[in-house]
Amino acid sequence: MSIYLVLFFMGIVQGLTEFLPVSSSGHLVLISQLFNIEESLFISILLHIATLLSIIVVFYKDIWELIRHPFSQKTIILVLATIPTCIIVLILMPIIKSSFGGALLPYCFIISAILLLTTELLTKKKIVNKVGEINTKTAVIMGIAQGFAVFPGISRSGTTICAGLLAGGDKKETTKFSFIMSIPIILLSMIMEIYEICTGGVVINFPPLAVILSFVIAFVSGIFAIKFMMKLTEKANLKWFSIYLFLLGVTTFFVI
Repeated sequence: MSIYLVLFFMGIVQGLTEFLPVSSSGHLVLISQLFNIEESLFISILLHIATLLSIIVVFYKDIWELIRHPFSQKTIILVLATIPTCIIVLILMPIIKSSFGGALLPYCFIISAILLLTTELLTKKKIVNKVGEINTKTAVIMGIAQGFAVFPGISRSGTTICAGLLAGGDKKETTKFSFIMSIPIILLSMIMEIYEICTGGVVINFPPLAVILSFVIAFVSGIFAIKFMMKLTEKANLKWFSIYLFLLGVTTFFVI
Protein backbone atom coordinates (compact mmCIF):
# COMPACT_ATOMS: atom_id res chain seq x y z
CA MET A 1 0.00 0.00 0.00
CA SER A 2 1.18 3.53 -0.77
CA ILE A 3 2.84 5.35 2.14
CA TYR A 4 0.41 8.21 1.48
CA LEU A 5 -2.58 5.94 2.06
CA VAL A 6 -1.01 4.34 5.14
CA LEU A 7 -0.24 7.69 6.77
CA PHE A 8 -3.69 9.00 5.77
CA PHE A 9 -5.24 5.98 7.49
CA MET A 10 -3.00 6.44 10.53
CA GLY A 11 -4.12 10.07 10.79
CA ILE A 12 -7.77 9.06 10.86
CA VAL A 13 -7.11 6.29 13.38
CA GLN A 14 -5.15 8.63 15.67
CA GLY A 15 -7.81 11.34 15.57
CA LEU A 16 -10.68 8.97 16.29
CA THR A 17 -9.00 6.72 18.87
CA GLU A 18 -6.99 9.27 20.90
CA PHE A 19 -10.10 10.34 22.79
CA LEU A 20 -11.71 6.93 23.10
CA PRO A 21 -10.40 4.51 25.78
CA VAL A 22 -8.84 2.15 23.24
CA SER A 23 -5.17 3.34 22.96
CA SER A 24 -4.41 5.35 19.86
CA SER A 25 -0.68 4.61 20.16
CA GLY A 26 -1.45 0.89 20.28
CA HIS A 27 -3.44 1.14 17.07
CA LEU A 28 -0.64 3.13 15.41
CA VAL A 29 1.98 0.55 16.40
CA LEU A 30 -0.26 -2.25 15.10
CA ILE A 31 -0.66 -0.46 11.76
CA SER A 32 3.08 0.22 11.65
CA GLN A 33 3.81 -3.48 12.17
CA LEU A 34 1.31 -4.57 9.54
CA PHE A 35 2.69 -2.19 6.90
CA ASN A 36 6.36 -2.25 7.98
CA ILE A 37 6.46 1.42 8.91
CA GLU A 38 9.74 2.27 10.63
CA GLU A 39 10.09 4.97 13.30
CA SER A 40 6.58 4.34 14.62
CA LEU A 41 7.52 6.32 17.76
CA PHE A 42 8.15 9.43 15.63
CA ILE A 43 4.83 9.05 13.79
CA SER A 44 3.01 8.39 17.07
CA ILE A 45 4.39 11.56 18.68
CA LEU A 46 3.74 13.63 15.55
CA LEU A 47 0.11 12.55 15.37
CA HIS A 48 -0.29 13.05 19.11
CA ILE A 49 0.80 16.66 18.54
CA ALA A 50 -1.98 16.95 15.94
CA THR A 51 -4.58 15.76 18.45
CA LEU A 52 -2.98 18.03 21.06
CA LEU A 53 -3.97 20.92 18.81
CA SER A 54 -7.48 19.43 18.71
CA ILE A 55 -7.59 19.62 22.52
CA ILE A 56 -6.40 23.24 22.45
CA VAL A 57 -9.10 24.18 19.93
CA VAL A 58 -11.94 22.52 21.86
CA PHE A 59 -10.83 23.51 25.38
CA TYR A 60 -9.20 26.85 24.55
CA LYS A 61 -11.22 28.68 27.24
CA ASP A 62 -10.08 26.29 29.98
CA ILE A 63 -6.49 26.35 28.74
CA TRP A 64 -6.44 30.15 28.49
CA GLU A 65 -7.63 30.35 32.11
CA LEU A 66 -4.71 28.15 33.17
CA ILE A 67 -2.26 30.36 31.28
CA ARG A 68 -3.75 33.58 32.66
CA HIS A 69 -3.69 32.29 36.23
CA PRO A 70 -0.47 30.23 36.55
CA PHE A 71 -0.79 30.02 40.35
CA SER A 72 -4.47 29.14 40.48
CA GLN A 73 -5.68 25.95 42.11
CA LYS A 74 -6.51 24.39 38.73
CA THR A 75 -3.03 25.08 37.36
CA ILE A 76 -1.36 23.71 40.49
CA ILE A 77 -3.46 20.57 40.25
CA LEU A 78 -2.40 20.12 36.60
CA VAL A 79 1.26 20.47 37.63
CA LEU A 80 0.80 17.98 40.46
CA ALA A 81 -0.71 15.49 38.01
CA THR A 82 2.20 15.96 35.58
CA ILE A 83 5.04 15.42 38.08
CA PRO A 84 4.42 11.71 38.83
CA THR A 85 3.87 11.06 35.12
CA CYS A 86 7.29 12.54 34.26
CA ILE A 87 9.05 10.59 37.02
CA ILE A 88 7.53 7.27 35.95
CA VAL A 89 8.22 7.89 32.25
CA LEU A 90 11.88 8.78 32.89
CA ILE A 91 12.37 5.62 34.94
CA LEU A 92 10.68 3.40 32.35
CA MET A 93 12.00 5.18 29.22
CA PRO A 94 14.22 2.30 27.91
CA ILE A 95 11.32 -0.16 28.19
CA ILE A 96 8.88 2.34 26.69
CA LYS A 97 11.02 2.88 23.59
CA SER A 98 11.45 -0.84 23.00
CA SER A 99 7.70 -1.41 23.47
CA PHE A 100 7.04 0.50 20.24
CA GLY A 101 8.40 -2.56 18.46
CA GLY A 102 5.07 -4.22 19.24
CA ALA A 103 6.20 -7.13 21.42
CA LEU A 104 4.03 -6.09 24.38
CA LEU A 105 1.07 -4.87 22.31
CA PRO A 106 -1.34 -7.84 22.74
CA TYR A 107 -0.76 -7.93 26.50
CA CYS A 108 -1.26 -4.17 26.84
CA PHE A 109 -4.54 -4.27 24.90
CA ILE A 110 -5.81 -6.98 27.25
CA ILE A 111 -4.62 -5.07 30.34
CA SER A 112 -6.62 -2.05 29.14
CA ALA A 113 -9.65 -4.27 28.58
CA ILE A 114 -9.46 -5.65 32.12
CA LEU A 115 -9.02 -2.15 33.60
CA LEU A 116 -12.05 -0.77 31.76
CA LEU A 117 -14.28 -3.69 32.71
CA THR A 118 -13.15 -3.61 36.35
CA THR A 119 -13.81 0.14 36.56
CA GLU A 120 -17.27 -0.26 35.02
CA LEU A 121 -18.18 -2.95 37.56
CA LEU A 122 -16.77 -1.10 40.57
CA THR A 123 -18.22 2.33 39.74
CA LYS A 124 -21.61 1.22 38.43
CA LYS A 125 -23.35 1.89 41.74
CA LYS A 126 -20.69 4.07 43.31
CA ILE A 127 -21.60 7.58 44.44
CA VAL A 128 -19.06 10.02 43.01
CA ASN A 129 -18.15 13.59 43.94
CA LYS A 130 -21.11 15.87 43.30
CA VAL A 131 -19.03 19.07 43.15
CA GLY A 132 -17.46 18.00 39.87
CA GLU A 133 -14.08 19.68 40.40
CA ILE A 134 -10.95 17.53 40.26
CA ASN A 135 -9.23 17.61 43.64
CA THR A 136 -5.53 17.15 44.40
CA LYS A 137 -5.81 13.50 45.37
CA THR A 138 -7.68 12.57 42.19
CA ALA A 139 -5.25 14.54 40.03
CA VAL A 140 -2.18 12.82 41.51
CA ILE A 141 -3.77 9.39 41.10
CA MET A 142 -4.59 10.22 37.47
CA GLY A 143 -1.02 11.46 36.98
CA ILE A 144 0.41 8.19 38.27
CA ALA A 145 -1.96 6.27 36.00
CA GLN A 146 -0.88 8.39 33.03
CA GLY A 147 2.76 7.48 33.72
CA PHE A 148 2.04 3.78 33.27
CA ALA A 149 -0.21 4.40 30.26
CA VAL A 150 2.58 5.47 27.91
CA PHE A 151 3.02 1.93 26.64
CA PRO A 152 1.26 1.38 23.30
CA GLY A 153 -1.85 -0.68 23.87
CA ILE A 154 -2.55 0.77 27.30
CA SER A 155 -5.03 3.56 26.69
CA ARG A 156 -3.89 6.87 28.19
CA SER A 157 -7.36 8.40 28.22
CA GLY A 158 -8.95 5.12 29.35
CA THR A 159 -6.44 4.58 32.16
CA THR A 160 -6.61 8.16 33.47
CA ILE A 161 -10.41 8.28 33.27
CA CYS A 162 -10.65 4.94 35.09
CA ALA A 163 -8.24 6.19 37.76
CA GLY A 164 -10.28 9.36 38.20
CA LEU A 165 -13.56 7.47 38.44
CA LEU A 166 -12.16 4.95 40.92
CA ALA A 167 -10.93 7.91 43.01
CA GLY A 168 -14.49 9.22 43.12
CA GLY A 169 -14.36 11.79 40.34
CA ASP A 170 -17.28 13.08 38.32
CA LYS A 171 -17.47 11.51 34.85
CA LYS A 172 -17.63 14.73 32.83
CA GLU A 173 -14.92 16.60 34.76
CA THR A 174 -12.68 13.53 34.91
CA THR A 175 -12.91 13.11 31.14
CA LYS A 176 -12.16 16.80 30.50
CA PHE A 177 -9.19 16.76 32.89
CA SER A 178 -7.90 13.55 31.28
CA PHE A 179 -7.73 15.36 27.94
CA ILE A 180 -6.17 18.55 29.32
CA MET A 181 -3.55 16.73 31.42
CA SER A 182 -2.16 15.15 28.25
CA ILE A 183 -0.93 18.56 27.02
CA PRO A 184 2.28 18.84 29.13
CA ILE A 185 3.26 15.22 28.43
CA ILE A 186 2.77 15.51 24.66
CA LEU A 187 4.77 18.76 24.64
CA LEU A 188 7.63 17.13 26.55
CA SER A 189 7.56 14.12 24.21
CA MET A 190 7.72 16.49 21.26
CA ILE A 191 10.77 18.28 22.70
CA MET A 192 12.55 14.96 23.32
CA GLU A 193 11.81 13.71 19.80
CA ILE A 194 12.99 16.96 18.20
CA TYR A 195 16.20 16.72 20.25
CA GLU A 196 16.85 13.16 19.03
CA ILE A 197 16.22 14.19 15.41
CA CYS A 198 18.54 17.21 15.70
CA THR A 199 21.31 15.19 17.34
CA GLY A 200 21.18 12.52 14.66
CA GLY A 201 19.48 9.81 16.71
CA VAL A 202 16.54 9.49 14.31
CA VAL A 203 16.41 9.44 10.51
CA ILE A 204 13.05 10.41 8.99
CA ASN A 205 12.33 8.95 5.54
CA PHE A 206 8.67 9.87 5.09
CA PRO A 207 7.49 12.12 2.22
CA PRO A 208 6.78 15.56 3.74
CA LEU A 209 3.41 15.85 1.97
CA ALA A 210 2.26 12.48 3.36
CA VAL A 211 3.26 13.52 6.88
CA ILE A 212 1.45 16.86 6.57
CA LEU A 213 -1.70 15.17 5.23
CA SER A 214 -1.67 12.65 8.09
CA PHE A 215 -1.20 15.47 10.61
CA VAL A 216 -4.12 17.52 9.26
CA ILE A 217 -6.44 14.49 9.15
CA ALA A 218 -5.58 13.60 12.76
CA PHE A 219 -6.22 17.19 13.86
CA VAL A 220 -9.62 17.50 12.17
CA SER A 221 -10.90 14.06 13.15
CA GLY A 222 -9.62 14.67 16.69
CA ILE A 223 -11.88 17.69 17.10
CA PHE A 224 -14.94 15.65 16.17
CA ALA A 225 -13.83 12.76 18.40
CA ILE A 226 -13.43 15.02 21.47
CA LYS A 227 -16.91 16.48 21.07
CA PHE A 228 -18.34 13.01 20.53
CA MET A 229 -16.58 11.60 23.60
CA MET A 230 -17.69 14.48 25.83
CA LYS A 231 -21.32 13.85 24.85
CA LEU A 232 -20.86 10.10 25.20
CA THR A 233 -19.27 10.34 28.65
CA GLU A 234 -22.47 10.51 30.67
CA LYS A 235 -23.99 7.43 29.02
CA ALA A 236 -20.98 5.39 27.90
CA ASN A 237 -20.62 1.87 29.22
CA LEU A 238 -16.93 0.99 29.42
CA LYS A 239 -17.61 -2.72 29.00
CA TRP A 240 -18.13 -2.31 25.23
CA PHE A 241 -14.70 -0.74 24.85
CA SER A 242 -13.37 -3.53 27.07
CA ILE A 243 -14.79 -6.22 24.79
CA TYR A 244 -13.33 -4.49 21.72
CA LEU A 245 -9.85 -4.27 23.31
CA PHE A 246 -9.94 -7.88 24.47
CA LEU A 247 -10.81 -9.10 20.95
CA LEU A 248 -8.17 -6.80 19.47
CA GLY A 249 -5.58 -8.08 21.93
CA VAL A 250 -6.27 -11.70 21.12
CA THR A 251 -6.19 -10.94 17.37
CA THR A 252 -2.90 -9.06 17.73
CA PHE A 253 -1.22 -12.23 19.04
CA PHE A 254 -1.67 -13.75 15.58
CA VAL A 255 -0.89 -10.78 13.31
CA ILE A 256 2.40 -9.40 14.63
